[in-house]
Amino acid sequence: MGNRFQVKDRFADGAQYIDGQLRSGTSGRSHTIVNPATGEDVLTYELASTADVDAAVAAAKRAFPAWAAATPGERSDALHRLAAVLAEQAEDFAYAESLQCGKPIKLSTEFDVPGTIDNTAFFAGAARHLQGQAAAEYSGDHTSYVRREAIGVVGSIAPWNYPLQMAAWKILPAIAAGNTIVLKPAELTPLTSLMFAQAAKDAGLPDGVVNIVTGVGRDAGEHLVGHPDVVMTSFTGSTAVGKRVAEIATATVKRLHLELGGKAPFLVFDDADLEAAAHGAVAASLINTGQDCTAATRAYVQRPLHDAFVARVAELMETVRLGDPFDPATDLGPLVSHAQRDRVAGFVERARGYATVVTGGGIPRGELAEGAYYRPTLVSGAAQDSEVVQSEIFGPVLVVLPFDTDDEGIELANDTPYGLAASAWSRDVYRAGRATREIKAGCVWVNDHIPIISEMPHGGYKASGFGKDMSAYSFEEYTQVKHVMYDNTAVAAKDWHRTIFGDRI
Repeated sequence: MGNRFQVKDRFADGAQYIDGQLRSGTSGRSHTIVNPATGEDVLTYELASTADVDAAVAAAKRAFPAWAAATPGERSDALHRLAAVLAEQAEDFAYAESLQCGKPIKLSTEFDVPGTIDNTAFFAGAARHLQGQAAAEYSGDHTSYVRREAIGVVGSIAPWNYPLQMAAWKILPAIAAGNTIVLKPAELTPLTSLMFAQAAKDAGLPDGVVNIVTGVGRDAGEHLVGHPDVVMTSFTGSTAVGKRVAEIATATVKRLHLELGGKAPFLVFDDADLEAAAHGAVAASLINTGQDCTAATRAYVQRPLHDAFVARVAELMETVRLGDPFDPATDLGPLVSHAQRDRVAGFVERARGYATVVTGGGIPRGELAEGAYYRPTLVSGAAQDSEVVQSEIFGPVLVVLPFDTDDEGIELANDTPYGLAASAWSRDVYRAGRATREIKAGCVWVNDHIPIISEMPHGGYKASGFGKDMSAYSFEEYTQVKHVMYDNTAVAAKDWHRTIFGDRI
């Protein structure tokens, strides 16, 4: 990894980034970031208070008029420079992301960091394409056109599973559209969000356009969402917390964007390529140690393939290499914390009472025992209404269930409160096409599961929330649409006035 920066030196001034400066929080309470692979302390910092949130919002509010008035080309140029800065610092970002999350360095270097750079480059281009409807004379006597305008200060909350990418998904469309932002990352994993804000300053973005407050949700988060000068809230996290965010946001009539939990089905029809489906299931269920809202969690396999699928997935899972996240050979790192590992283990242990743990289902011994590691786990024989099938586990656990008819498979895939992502596996284009139409999810892959691209939207149905990240569709969240109408007649007494007063002319 070359010359790694020292985290304690980099953030010696604190873990709040307000108006272009790192500063210490003023809550009087501290938090320690822990390396989940080793249990060692990484950084202790002071948490944000409500006063820190107020300061960040005030900085964003001051910066808004000038940034909103910048031309699309100027904002685009700034984001192109930001993409270049991120590329220059890619190694540091990958190191910090793996350090705070425990994700394998190959995932950080080949997925998280390049994905974020690509998102930045995409929004640099998209900033020039904030287009409205074409001007026309729809009434005959008037010319109408549509403006897209920045809305103001955005207050966003990002989760701990993809700290860098989620920070980018919140910040980039907001500022590309001319807004300013205050982002609250998870207190467990704030490092790369802070580095992203610093990179924005290095790229020449004005102070106050991007601000970071690092505090706990019930204090800093709730105050940010409810702040009277925040006009929009974007939240990614659990459905339970999303409901609380919605309560606070709607009380102050804010625009709201929610990307919440998921329980993605992985639907394998009997004509699928078994080897492709098995490899896909392992990769899609274990990405980021299963801590991914779109991860494959429920594999429904048509009965003729079911047993062979279970056997092959178990065989492949047993080849997965757990280890030091900074070893390039490591496939699977720890969960984000010991508390999260124990939560996942609890689901599996309870499942032993009503299902079969085919492989995995345990905490590794030896040198990995000090970290928050959990073995890749495959469960079969669970009922559709069981906890392990219906609840979001957020760990390296895949449950496999059989189905008979295509109707049953699609019905089972939809039988969950969530609707974020899904996949269908078949060689039959009509079968796959039906699945893409009838599965209620914001993204349905065919013969693959997980890939995302900057040009396409990400967001869910049902209890997985509403609104879109990435793509030009994200501007629907971060812009006001204004209709402008010009009279073309220069007539003082118009015919329609008679419906209010006077007689027809």
